[in-house]
Amino acid sequence: MSEIQNIQWFPGHMTKTRRMISANMKLVDAVVELIDARIPLSSRNPEIDALVYSKPRLIVMNKCDMADAQQTQKWLNYFKNKGISAIAADCKSGSGLNAFLPAIRKLLSELIAKRKAKGMSTGTLHIMILGIPNVGKSSLINKLAKQKRAKVEDRPGVTRTKQWVKLSDDIELLDTPGVLWPKFEDMAVGERLAFIGSVNDDILDIESLAARLVETLRYDYKENIIKRYSIDYDDNDSNFDIIEKIARKRGMLISGGEVNFERAAITILDEFRSAKLGRITLEHCDG
Repeated sequence: MSEIQNIQWFPGHMTKTRRMISANMKLVDAVVELIDARIPLSSRNPEIDALVYSKPRLIVMNKCDMADAQQTQKWLNYFKNKGISAIAADCKSGSGLNAFLPAIRKLLSELIAKRKAKGMSTGTLHIMILGIPNVGKSSLINKLAKQKRAKVEDRPGVTRTKQWVKLSDDIELLDTPGVLWPKFEDMAVGERLAFIGSVNDDILDIESLAARLVETLRYDYKENIIKRYSIDYDDNDSNFDIIEKIARKRGMLISGGEVNFERAAITILDEFRSAKLGRITLEHCDG
């Protein structure tokens, strides 16, 4: 996707965030890596491995309510088979988050046992939350803390500074701004991140992005498109033909009866991102 290739999308505050994460890693006992259940691999920042070093890590697959449930279970098994602790959750509703604290305690069981063996109290466990922009870190913290401690907004780049949030007498979370990485080695990764809204739409060609999303969905999730938009299409229809059919069905026309492709593109992307197209996973796990 050429539009993704040409994006200058790594702003200065992300460079600052990377330095901040590295500098504060020594202050925490473990790391929670939040990923998007719809794109479990593409939403994992490849730089996190280097930043985290050997710290114990828990993966939280957020937005599982928007993803294919069978695929989510396959991905949980995938991580388990790789020796990585993982849970699935919907951080907005709180579904699945009852497993969070037990998973953290299990992850840090050796540290807790070591402290007790020395006659120490468990002490406070310090956990850093990491993830790409718009993956739901603030929603996770707010739900766990049962109050709005972190600012939540449905656009990338809202949390710009670190903040500590006390969950209980013995657990504190360090929230960090979302951070992407300097270069997409695989353009498909950048494309999927754009689909879910982790790359700011203002720097994208929205019509081309919507056409690529249609290309991604048109076969595996054809029934979702037909059901949502009450249209039909076949292999002879191009991606833009499908967008035009959606636009005409929705009455998205401008003067002279021409199709308003931009409005249709925005609608398709918004309805995918809000799961109005159904529960969809873009990266399938074969294992």
